[in-house]
Amino acid sequence: MRIRFLHAAVLLVLCFLPAFAQDGDNLVSSDVIRVETDLVTFEVVVTDKSGNPITGLRAEDFQILEDGVERSFDFFEPMQSKDKARPLFMVLAIDVSGSITNEELEKLRFILGQFIEKLANYESYFAVMTFGMKVKTILPFTNKPEKIRKSLLRFEHEKDGLSTHAYDAAYEAVRLLQRKTPKVIDGKPTRQVVVLITDGFPVGDVVSPKTVIESANDAGVTVYSIILPSYSGFNFQIRRPILTPLEASGLMEKTGGKSFYPTKEGLKAILDLLASEIKGTYLFAFYPSEESKKDGKFRTVQIKTKRNYLVRQNRMGYQFLQRKK
Repeated sequence: MRIRFLHAAVLLVLCFLPAFAQDGDNLVSSDVIRVETDLVTFEVVVTDKSGNPITGLRAEDFQILEDGVERSFDFFEPMQSKDKARPLFMVLAIDVSGSITNEELEKLRFILGQFIEKLANYESYFAVMTFGMKVKTILPFTNKPEKIRKSLLRFEHEKDGLSTHAYDAAYEAVRLLQRKTPKVIDGKPTRQVVVLITDGFPVGDVVSPKTVIESANDAGVTVYSIILPSYSGFNFQIRRPILTPLEASGLMEKTGGKSFYPTKEGLKAILDLLASEIKGTYLFAFYPSEESKKDGKFRTVQIKTKRNYLVRQNRMGYQFLQRKK
């Protein structure tokens, strides 16, 4: 797949941005200036063979290959370290189409509240969207847990909803991250994530999966999905449910995310796993060669560990496109 990379916009935050971080609302305004840079970034998750996130790795534990040839990287930043953590921006996009009942929504509200508490801190920001026949933003980005909990009380399922616009929701979530969040806060690169909570059967979308994937890759956004048992009729005797159309589209796989399925332990266990994975992310960045800037060819990038762990990255390479004059 040819994934485009076009001079990622790095947000240089002025000295008064921390005041916005404390407030948690209206995070992006004229107080943020945008500067073009040629830096290529990759978000990476490392797991063992059982899928458990591996944390605590250092830069020297990794190897980067560009078109099969080892190359150096200029920046390395784990999501969490002893003395600091990268800021997190997450959009929760919740399926409220006709297939969900009010009882199911009540359970979801309660467990999502616990999930947010697990990730909540001074530098974790959440926005909430719903989707069915329409995509709605019911809460802009905030780092105030009480606002998030209240927003979860405001959505209801569409009783007569005949559509499930999951791709449209993912696309709008990526756009929201692009428009309303900084790439850097206090010198720390932000982590940007979309979580789709759905039955995995999109219907009636305007935006194609390919467009969503390209948009997410360009923005450095990772998309996860949680396939709810009440939606999909999951049989707990089956180790893994049948692949849904959402998963088959490659949206999660090609943005560095994955799909989570219910287990006998319930939805809370899934969200705990998701939280652990997000906390275990590593950021890599490097400047492309002058040759790659000139020829505009797509270059594959593979990130490996020297300990033979499994590595999942949010894009498979980059292509340097010339700026329009």
